[in-house]
Amino acid sequence: MTMKTSPPVQEGAASNEIKLACLRVGPAFYALDIMGIREIIRPLQIVQVPRAPTYVDGVITLRKTVIPVVDLRRRFGFTPISEPRERIVICAVDGRIIGLVVDEVSEVATFARDEIKPAPYYMAGTDSEFFPGVCRHKGTLLLLIDWRKILSSDRSIDAEHIQK
Repeated sequence: MTMKTSPPVQEGAASNEIKLACLRVGPAFYALDIMGIREIIRPLQIVQVPRAPTYVDGVITLRKTVIPVVDLRRRFGFTPISEPRERIVICAVDGRIIGLVVDEVSEVATFARDEIKPAPYYMAGTDSEFFPGVCRHKGTLLLLIDWRKILSSDRSIDAEHIQK
């Protein structure tokens, strides 16, 4: 009897790469690891929730699932806008589903892990923990979002200050 063996797992190219969704929120550009993203949808009707934090727009219903929606403009300290936004990024965070409202999702790009650099020294303030790294894409600096920390902390985040 012959045993079938699976091919060896290749270290290197695949494990050395990371796919990031490139986002715009207000005047700034960000990157989000696609491993936490379930899907990206057009805006749906949002139902406001009483006593929710100021950065929570409310909830949406997507395929019979009620999902809380966080406005990243307000979460990052940018001025909210009243016009409809471009996309809601549906993320899975530690077994919970959440929607992140962003102004734009431009693309999903593949980066070598060594292209992700630690946040610069001038970002060493208290808000830098939410943005652990930076990378360049097509001449634009992207702040890598640690979505677990952003969503698990109630502390306000001043991303506008970090961008300057």
